[in-house]
Amino acid sequence: MNIEKVKVYRWLDIYQLYIQKVERKGHTKEEVDQVLTWYSGYPQAAIAHDVTLEEWIDNAPSKNHARMEIKGKICGVKVEEITDPFMREVRILDKLIDNLAKGKFPW
Repeated sequence: MNIEKVKVYRWLDIYQLYIQKVERKGHTKEEVDQVLTWYSGYPQAAIAHDVTLEEWIDNAPSKNHARMEIKGKICGVKVEEITDPFMREVRILDKLIDNLAKGKFPW
């Protein structure tokens, strides 16, 4: 995967995909916002910034330290074994949303 290409993905597009994923499983946008606030420290009103994925992650006001304990596989890769710091953050977000879609909350 080309990390530089992933860094410039538009955050609002990713955010909408997260919402669509959980809604298909019977969950809500508000639950997505709650998970993203837990992860990032962004207040719910500020989650939907129109920035790149890299900017959204890098500018998060207070990333939850417990996020680094998120384990499991995303796309066949163990989150805890990802060595690139940016891609690990991306996959942590993906895992949190997957867990929400399955009815598992990170807290």
